[in-house]
Amino acid sequence: MANKEILVVDDEVGIRELLSEILFDEGYQVHLAENAAEARAIRNQRTPDLVLLDIWMPDTDGVSLLREWVAEGLLDMPVIMMSGHGTIETAVEATRIGAMDFLEKPIALQKLLATVAKAIRQGMPAGKSTAQTVPETEPAVPADNLKPMLDLPLREAREQFESLYFSHHMQEEGGNITRVAEKVGLERTHLYRKLKQLGIKFAKKHVDDGQ
Repeated sequence: MANKEILVVDDEVGIRELLSEILFDEGYQVHLAENAAEARAIRNQRTPDLVLLDIWMPDTDGVSLLREWVAEGLLDMPVIMMSGHGTIETAVEATRIGAMDFLEKPIALQKLLATVAKAIRQGMPAGKSTAQTVPETEPAVPADNLKPMLDLPLREAREQFESLYFSHHMQEEGGNITRVAEKVGLERTHLYRKLKQLGIKFAKKHVDDGQ
């Protein structure tokens, strides 16, 4: 991942500095923007390999900026949305527009690094260069499956979302508990309990031997 450039867009200076230090230590080149205006200026000068984009910002929110990049044909890099106030509706909207993934603050270190590495490996964004183009790639959970949840009470919606979320990653990793735990940022024992709670079946050997 050497020489890969990441643009971090967040209005909280503490978050920007923390992410910058973590990513720099991993060998990435990091550019920082505290609002949409600075992010636009940087994007107009260069095309980063990845953008970490906060949703809630004082001038222009991250979803609006993402939509703007799509409309202007500038979404030619993967974008991961970040929010401390994440909702299913926001996740659906961001991935529908073209975001590759969604991270909820506080972001676990393991989850951050795994998501960033995966997004950069995949290279191309979920969105395309025109607003009319339908995304071809990483919402993690199909938006059509999420829409019925929006009318449910929060607790039920969260349970259904988690079931879809973990089922998707279990299928993607071939049931490998260790790899799924690394990808979603959970300890294996916590993931094991979560899967049992949600009624998601898995091969026992993946838990016992980490294969």
